[in-house]
Amino acid sequence: MFGLRLNHKTDGQSLEKVERCIRGHFSLESDNIVLVSERRGWLPGFPDLETQILFWRHDPATNIVNRYKLQMFKPAAEINESDLPVGWLLSAFIDDGDPDCC
Repeated sequence: MFGLRLNHKTDGQSLEKVERCIRGHFSLESDNIVLVSERRGWLPGFPDLETQILFWRHDPATNIVNRYKLQMFKPAAEINESDLPVGWLLSAFIDDGDPDCC
């Protein structure tokens, strides 16, 4: 009822392709949760479609499960592995709920 209304059909195959890219790129196991969704951009100057990616990953060094959030400013159909951040930058995408950044 309060969600964003999408006026386009999301291509399930494209979302699955992005999920496979995320799993391979960050070496995620099959039991790790990966969520990929598209949404319409609503701010001036932003693309019409954006892709949001959420995933959880266990850090064996700290025994903590972190949630990561990536926002890609393009439709899922256009995303490939070269668009993903390098592995050493992953800690910058930990989603701790703090809205201090974009």
